[in-house]
Amino acid sequence: MPVGKTKRRNPYYNGPVSDHFDGTHFFNPEGIEPLGFRDLLRWQFGGGRERWPQSVPSPYAAAKPDPRVDGEDLRVTMVGHATMLVQVAGLNILTDPVWSERASPFAFAGPKRVVQPGIAFDDLPPIDLVLVSHNHYDHLDIATLRRLGAKHRPRVVTPLGNDTIIRRAVPDIQTTSMDWGERISHAGISIDAEPAHHWSARGTADRRMALWASFVLSTPAGKIYHVGDTGFHHGINYKAAQQKHGGFRLAILPFGAYEPRWFMKGQHQNPQEAVIGMKLANATYVAGHHFATFQLTNEAVDAPARALQDAMSEHDIPPERFRPLRAGEVFNVPAA
Repeated sequence: MPVGKTKRRNPYYNGPVSDHFDGTHFFNPEGIEPLGFRDLLRWQFGGGRERWPQSVPSPYAAAKPDPRVDGEDLRVTMVGHATMLVQVAGLNILTDPVWSERASPFAFAGPKRVVQPGIAFDDLPPIDLVLVSHNHYDHLDIATLRRLGAKHRPRVVTPLGNDTIIRRAVPDIQTTSMDWGERISHAGISIDAEPAHHWSARGTADRRMALWASFVLSTPAGKIYHVGDTGFHHGINYKAAQQKHGGFRLAILPFGAYEPRWFMKGQHQNPQEAVIGMKLANATYVAGHHFATFQLTNEAVDAPARALQDAMSEHDIPPERFRPLRAGEVFNVPAA
């Protein structure tokens, strides 16, 4: 290290070096680092961005969920983007909850939702558990977590470092942080944190200083694999999840926000890769997300769903097995 320079301090996490943490930054082992500022400018000023409508109404009315779902039933209701209500084994679980109008640190700028949430916030059933996969603004929304903490007092489960971000803004909320490979229990289910190929940042000075992850929920009604964001990365994480957990009744997989590929490939899988990931993970059903809510990338609003249809046809996946859920849509997942 040059004389006079000090190592940058991680403001979120202080823990031992590991195969995915160098003492300051988290990283994807043998993976692809996110591209830098010069590449960002090349993308932003390079053209090719399709224009989305200001409003893309869902064909489904806003849902009003039942208070609980028990027994062998497994129900998923789409709120929008990566936010879903998962009802299983008497528990109500939210994934990456965002009810704000923008996926942004600013109320006046940044990606704005083109469809209203598929569940009105006040129509939520009692929320027991919240899974936050990483700290990008379209997945970790402090305003929503503050509202959830005040009304529902859920347990928030999130990868290392994100708990610090959340508790600084919502001091009274219960958080549990997890490293890859760790397991916790909650009310009769177990939760495993597993690798995803992604990155993290809330600003320009904290890139990769909080961890990102996927989650596996083992419940009496079957196993659920929730992936918030991921690059495909040769399918290694899907293969590892299948080898460790043996397959899934349901996988919750992203398939949007993927163009241009030269910029997004390392961090966001496309529909073709999502379908291959479904097969590698041995998932019987998929709830597809990360599309038609916030415009984060270049593709048209309807491009992911059209590309997904083509990918399913190519891989002989019946449409009822991989459901690209729209806001308000309810998916009663058949027994595996």
